[in-house]
Order: sequence, then structure tokens, then C-alpha cells
Amino acid sequence: MYNKIIKLIIATGILAYAVYQFIENNIGNGIMLIFLSSVFVFLYFKNEFILLAFLRLRKQDFAGATKWLRKIKNPESALVTKQQGYYNYLHGIMVSQTNMNEAEKYFKKAITLGLSMNHDLAMAKLNLSGIAFSKRRKLEAEKLLSEAQKLDKQGMLTDQIKMMKENMKRAQIPNQHFGTSGSIRQQKRRS
Repeated sequence: MYNKIIKLIIATGILAYAVYQFIENNIGNGIMLIFLSSVFVFLYFKNEFILLAFLRLRKQDFAGATKWLRKIKNPESALVTKQQGYYNYLHGIMVSQTNMNEAEKYFKKAITLGLSMNHDLAMAKLNLSGIAFSKRRKLEAEKLLSEAQKLDKQGMLTDQIKMMKENMKRAQIPNQHFGTSGSIRQQKRRS
């Protein structure tokens, strides 16, 4: 995996050669080289391995997406900040199938680094809400769920948010009565 600065150096070199081609009156070559340098600038902001992982994820191929993400050895040097957020977001999605504690760390880091699309941020907060609810942190789960609902302006997660709200209403955490000796059944038997 190349450092992100190398992509900019390559783009600058190609652009300089394009200017040289314009000076030599090879206008067609110069235009083609400008387009080629724009590819490297695009790949600076949108990492190719993350794009390939998203394509695999779209096909529900979690193993393939994980394979592409593993090709990024050092995300801090290879990715810009937003892409580091997406790197952690994708890892959170992959790990959420097996390890919720680790997935929670990835989603929180993704939110901290930032995600450029609101529905991705809403999805991360929805997943965090589900994790918090499963760990019996109901207030945090409700807060994250309402934030996810506000971010979902296009209604892409409406069904999932509605289902999460219903699950929260259905699941009632039993209240513990402190100070009473024994359970309620034992107290009824005594009287």
C-alpha cells in the first residue's frame, strides 16, 4: 500500500509532463495526461481498496470486503482523514457479525474521524445504538437512535429505525428491588 503523498507526486509529475506536451504542440497528449493525473488525484481522496471493499459489501461478500481492507497496512499514512473514517466504518460492519465490543470501537472511531455522507453516519449511529441497547445502556441507545433518525433525511434507514424502536419498547429490563429480602415469590409464601 502506497503512502497517500506518492499519489500526489505522481499526479504532479504527470501534470508537468502534460504542460510539456502542450508546449510541444501535442495538445491531444496533454489533454489525455491531464485526465490521467486527475485519476491519481481522485484516488488520493477516494482510496481504491476502500472502493473495492464497498463493492464487495454491496454484494454481501464480507470475506471479499475484508480481503480488500486487509491490503491497507497503515491507514494513517495511506488514507486521508475521511477515508480513515470509512476504513473504520467498514471494519465495524465486518466485525459486528462476530464481536460487538470491537465493532463499537470501530464505529466510534469512524464517527470521530468523520464520514462524508449523512446516511453512512446514520448507519454507524444506528449500529452503535443497537450495541448500546444490547449492553443495557438504554439512554445512550435512545440518544444514538434519535441522532440516526435526524441524519436519515432520505429515509433509507426508516425500517431499521422503526424496528429498533419497537425492540426497545418490547424489551423491558426488569427493575430490581433493593432492600427486600428474597424474591417476591418467597415473600408470598411466607405470608
